[in-house]
Amino acid sequence: MKILCVNAGSSSLKFQVFEMPEGKTLISGYIEKIGQEDCFWNVKINGEKIKSERYLKDHSAAAEVLIDELLKNKVVENLGEIKAIGHRVLHGGEKYSDSVLITDEVIKDIEDLTKLGPLHHPGNLAGIKAMQKAFPGVPNVAVFDTAFHQTMPKKNFIYPVPYSWYKDYGVRKYGFHGTSHKYITGEMKKRLNKENVNLIICHVGSGASIACIKNGKCYDTTMGLTPLDGLMMGTRSGSIDPSIIEYVMNESGKTINEITDDLNKKSGFYGICGVADCRDVEKYASEDNENAILALDMYADRIAKYIADYYIELEGNVDSIVFTAGVLENGAAMRKMIIDRLLPLGITINEDMNNKIASFKEIHEGIITDPYSKINIMVLPTDEEIMIVKDTFNIVVNE
Repeated sequence: MKILCVNAGSSSLKFQVFEMPEGKTLISGYIEKIGQEDCFWNVKINGEKIKSERYLKDHSAAAEVLIDELLKNKVVENLGEIKAIGHRVLHGGEKYSDSVLITDEVIKDIEDLTKLGPLHHPGNLAGIKAMQKAFPGVPNVAVFDTAFHQTMPKKNFIYPVPYSWYKDYGVRKYGFHGTSHKYITGEMKKRLNKENVNLIICHVGSGASIACIKNGKCYDTTMGLTPLDGLMMGTRSGSIDPSIIEYVMNESGKTINEITDDLNKKSGFYGICGVADCRDVEKYASEDNENAILALDMYADRIAKYIADYYIELEGNVDSIVFTAGVLENGAAMRKMIIDRLLPLGITINEDMNNKIASFKEIHEGIITDPYSKINIMVLPTDEEIMIVKDTFNIVVNE
């Protein structure tokens, strides 16, 4: 069965086609800058990367390109070979604790939840509607980024604000990167041969979150009502004193929308030293740029503090700490900075192994702590796309 995986942003469309149940990737592509004159896309098939560019008006036009690439590269002989389409959707609120077949009701719910995902939902919806139009009659499945975290106990998801905010407006911690955390949890259950695993999963890329997994389920996580909360990130501030917002509005004359935009797009690494990519920050730091050195210290400190926090939540009973996503799958220097801060927990690094692991090296995963470390730290690449496709396959097969 061939299943299409779609991750649509406001001006982008990532796609992959998998052969299921084998999980083999047949093609992958990334269309960027939809609606802009310099729109382009990259397609990877049989190890070869092909770049093309053309103005694409909207997601429907991007869907036509996707179809053309599938046919042109003989991934399918006809569109009828695509049996299902899985979509990454940011927010499922409290209603969705698992992936679901997309119906008119589900689309209405996603539209209603746009107030909680204003940066992501318009693109998610555009991708769903474009695929429904391009592949009429083919089942579409929504895989929610928040679903995995719905097992959190109330004490961990309720904020200490007026309780009516939760009852009337849905103000609570929802958590994100759930598809990645779910994938890593499943993989660690296999590796440890244990169902009720206790893990601290650090998904640290451009966006970043940590999840506390207790007895195989999410117990706590760092992101909150929106993906802005928690860790310092590439361009997001993470947790700050909320009074800062009103203060800067009064001092600068900026609107609440402008301040929110600054916190989402001009903060984190970018806010401190002017670049958002950890590799660029490390390069600047190697050239003795004071703000880059400061940014790396802040970043590593915040990750280590949350790990220590979740260590306490798990009462010290931690089967493994897992480093995943772009920065921690590839960044030996950042991994070392974090582990050095965890020495009070009895965690010590194996520097030789740490330096050998990255997606661009021969070894992609492994334990980077030494044999005497109280807790193992495992580098394990995430795979959100295969998780989306597995959920889609299971739903469609069981319908």
